[in-house]
Amino acid sequence: MRPRLGIDVDAPGERAWEQLVDVRCWPRWGPTVRDARLDDGTYLLSAGATGSVQTAPGVWLPFRVERWREDESVRSWSWRVAGVPATEHTVIARGPSRCRVEMGVPWWGPPYLVVVAVALRRIRRLVT
Repeated sequence: MRPRLGIDVDAPGERAWEQLVDVRCWPRWGPTVRDARLDDGTYLLSAGATGSVQTAPGVWLPFRVERWREDESVRSWSWRVAGVPATEHTVIARGPSRCRVEMGVPWWGPPYLVVVAVALRRIRRLVT
């Protein structure tokens, strides 16, 4: 089980999901992300997508979406960055105008939950 944090959001799950899958949005909410791009030239993640993410210090690292889930009430994806397991991103629908956004980190990444907490608050602010 991954260490994780979540936040309740007074907005439709679709709006929160857009923040998580549109790589153009990542710098708005991700404290460690300066930019991101997909190898196929689009901007929306999908299962198995590959690309690169530019970290806050300016280093570009390759990534691959490892797991993808999309059903009526739960949507999630996780990835590997530079070959290393990284965060999991989840949106849980709680009705037509509410959702919960959660992020999990690898078992060895609990210190990164500080960054996750900032990201979750930013996502809530962006979608409400």
